[in-house]
Amino acid sequence: MFTGAALAMSLGPLDAALAAETKENSVTELSAIQVVGEGHNAGDVPTLSRSKVSNDSESLPAAVSTITSEDIKTLNVDRDISNIYRRVPGVVANNIDQGDTGNGFRMRGFATNGTHGADVAVYVDGVPQNIPSSQGGAGHGPVFLEWLTPQMIKRVDVIKGPVSALYGDQNRAGAVNIETLDGGDVASSIGLDVASYDGRRANLVLGGEHEGFESLFVADLYRTNGYRKAAETNRDNYFWKLSKVIDDAKYSARFSHYQSDFKNDGYLNLPALRAGTISRRDTDNLYGYGDANRNTYVFNRAPAYEEAGLYYTAYYENFKRTRAIANGSNTHNYGKDDRDIYGGRMAYNFVYEDKAALMVGADVRRDIGDAYRQQYRNFEPTQNFYYDFDMDLITYGVFAQGQYKPVDSLKLLAGIRYDRFDYDIDNLKFRNADTGYHRSVTTPKLGLVWTPIDQLELFTNFAEGFRSPAAEYISSGSGSALPLSDTGGQINSSVRPSKVKSYDIGFTVRPTERLSNTTEFYYIENDSETVQTSPGIYEQVGDTTRRGAETSFNYQATSTISTYISYGRIIDAVINNPPPGTGALLVVPEHTYKAGVQYRDGFMGGQLTLNADVYHLDGIPYYIGTQKHEMPPYTRYDLRASYDYQDYQFSVFGTFQPHRYGTEVAYGTNSGLVIVPQPSTTLGASVRYFF
Repeated sequence: MFTGAALAMSLGPLDAALAAETKENSVTELSAIQVVGEGHNAGDVPTLSRSKVSNDSESLPAAVSTITSEDIKTLNVDRDISNIYRRVPGVVANNIDQGDTGNGFRMRGFATNGTHGADVAVYVDGVPQNIPSSQGGAGHGPVFLEWLTPQMIKRVDVIKGPVSALYGDQNRAGAVNIETLDGGDVASSIGLDVASYDGRRANLVLGGEHEGFESLFVADLYRTNGYRKAAETNRDNYFWKLSKVIDDAKYSARFSHYQSDFKNDGYLNLPALRAGTISRRDTDNLYGYGDANRNTYVFNRAPAYEEAGLYYTAYYENFKRTRAIANGSNTHNYGKDDRDIYGGRMAYNFVYEDKAALMVGADVRRDIGDAYRQQYRNFEPTQNFYYDFDMDLITYGVFAQGQYKPVDSLKLLAGIRYDRFDYDIDNLKFRNADTGYHRSVTTPKLGLVWTPIDQLELFTNFAEGFRSPAAEYISSGSGSALPLSDTGGQINSSVRPSKVKSYDIGFTVRPTERLSNTTEFYYIENDSETVQTSPGIYEQVGDTTRRGAETSFNYQATSTISTYISYGRIIDAVINNPPPGTGALLVVPEHTYKAGVQYRDGFMGGQLTLNADVYHLDGIPYYIGTQKHEMPPYTRYDLRASYDYQDYQFSVFGTFQPHRYGTEVAYGTNSGLVIVPQPSTTLGASVRYFF
């Protein structure tokens, strides 16, 4: 596990004391506005913690948002785990409503048209989640977190920018580190949920401790028919984690099984929708479909009581996923991944009092298996393939990250990563393009935190991050549907990993015990940008530049009411040298607004919690050739009420999306914008019994 887990363990007694205070005061803060701090205990304003000498995410000289398990309970997560990011400043959390097709979250203008988490390095318990060279998902580096449920998650750290050396491939926009719960963290319970459009969920949680062993078992069954005609998702998740402290180390082993099948309705033409020739709930030609099966085994070791010491992670996963996208009146682009994934990480953290720390380590990951896209006609396979790879992808990384405080008010950070790629790619579509790939990339990190007074932290950093090349960039050929051939194709052994140079400057100020604000400015230079120009089509469009700013405020109005508001502005997201006949702007929201309020207090012998959140995107450009257009604005309101009484929790919730043609996901085509229509109203209710 990473050091964030170790810090959480070492703060256990403090957390317990604060939790007791929380119960007594019946107060909780909303998570969205905590962009730095040690915890979310009720009634406490987050402490400023960047000046701490620690490898915990919150001590980085960057904007970091932390989401806890308590925060997740106040969110409308429903079917899409990406909704946990709804309150994080500047993060676009796409609800694509296309079945289990990857998790839609973006930040800092990356993953432009893509909506599946690429360009953000995502780790769960130290295990990387991005899938390189995926054909059964959404291109290169997507993230599939559908195997997670809210009852598994202890903590999520969202790190803006590639400042941490602990994260490797896809760490361009930043990184997300997710930690799962232990058995001692939760009470056993059973829950039932119902929602609009035949949404049904049954969830069992068994947690506890016996003779020093902590055990957590979660079973989650989810079914929905969806908003549109063919939409359907069936999902089964099972998770078991066993943990134990031995001497001064905490060991954990976990197993998860995820199985899903789904149908989806694709994208609809906006001009046709406005003309009334098609309905918002129609299917685009043919419905899409897919399924997935994942079995994951993870073993972790971390120091139990302090940050210093040895950390290691080992994992194995069998990953199978298919997705068929309608691309004609009777044809599908049918993608499949079938691979075994092995890997591990070992690191040692040296700590010298509260003055200095140095973590050094190495990690390795190996993906072995098939990835292809095949043409299906009338739901049956043909002899034609878009891509077909038999891959053996190995990535090695070594890293070091140190922090030093020459004086109490100043902290310096320096880190570096070296990553090497050893790939063996068999191109089964074009045998002449069979090749190996051997390249490396080095990414330095520098940062500074200055705390002139207790109420103010100033931070800045310069960091480089990278994205590995996809198999279809290295071993390329026609993307048209063609039969397998012994000839043809092209080897591009000189293709480089895409790198970014990222510059940040910002501050966190807490003028009173009830109010805090974090503001940051960033500038990013990226080479060899690859964007999705239409569904299933990815092109390298040259270098890009991004400039932006984000600000967020957290205010504890009273002992029972807390509020947040944030604004993200992308000033520039520009292709520096666009190909002829294309536009220069990237398809990202210029404005991202978020705000919310929470009320929590005792009521009739129990505890009442009311949440209201609003999320708004605006100023999203797109191009048809060189002609610039703008997508309709998108607004989402989330309301939730929960009542805890003795051993029961009752909740009702609603999501409201008032713009008729507003959408979080869209693509520009020659016939106009295509969108994923959203229901104007979704309602639901749940009951949970604790035992």
